[in-house]
Amino acid sequence: MNNEGVSLRAFDRTRIFRGFMLTPGAIVTLVLVLFALFLVVFLSVRVNDDSLLGAGVSLQNFVTIFTEPLYGLVVLRSLTIAGLVTLATVVAAYPVAYYLAFHAGPRRSLILFLVTLPFWTSYLLRVFAWKIVLAYNGVLNSVLMLTGLSAEPSTLFLNTPAAVVLTLAHAYAPFAILPIFVALETIPKSLMEAASDLGARPFTTFRRVILPNSMPGVLSAAVVVFVPTVGDYVTPAMIGGPTSTMIGSLVQAQFGKANDWPFGAALAVMVMLVILAVVLIVRQADRLFGSRT
Repeated sequence: MNNEGVSLRAFDRTRIFRGFMLTPGAIVTLVLVLFALFLVVFLSVRVNDDSLLGAGVSLQNFVTIFTEPLYGLVVLRSLTIAGLVTLATVVAAYPVAYYLAFHAGPRRSLILFLVTLPFWTSYLLRVFAWKIVLAYNGVLNSVLMLTGLSAEPSTLFLNTPAAVVLTLAHAYAPFAILPIFVALETIPKSLMEAASDLGARPFTTFRRVILPNSMPGVLSAAVVVFVPTVGDYVTPAMIGGPTSTMIGSLVQAQFGKANDWPFGAALAVMVMLVILAVVLIVRQADRLFGSRT
């Protein structure tokens, strides 16, 4: 057999092996992602006739969403809270990632372990912990009273949008630290050495070299934090109270107590469209920063 025949058989075996390895992931994607997405879109254009596969099709659910001021207010509140969470998380995560990338030295492994340590506990437990800290008779009020800074417990900490922002920022901090750290770690050290040789001060080097080259990681961190926080409903329900209701809470209520799956699916589709728009904007910004650097 000539060499061409041997190479063709090897190529066929490679294709078969590659297809065999990709099949489980393709099945999971098809069944658990694409089918679920299709079902949500399908339900969103149905009428609520108490049947799962009814024949009624209507856009009334979307008309209600765009004409009822309540849903516009909740969507705006969700975007505002998610934006504040993203800003607070990225701003707090950047110095940690910067220290890890350039100054941690032999302590890097320990700090990375501490950063990922919250993943070892349930998200629900972390929310409960913040509720204990911010509650009327919680840790924060107790400390303020013991130090004499407050004469009585305050109700300003819990059941506020600020409490939701604080809790979500803490919960998603590792998701922001790691992408920024990876982006900083991949910056060639020669660029910073060249800036130093040309007489640039540390702040100028950071502003002109480090920050622009780390923007892909910053934008990735922003997307990773923003996407789940827009639809979060556990934290607003436990920490925020009625004044911090977000779109995820409305979706959960429609699928739960209200038993109006079509309208809940329409709300979910609207959230997905908003997230898609944000991702496209971030992608365009990433291309812009990429062209400048």
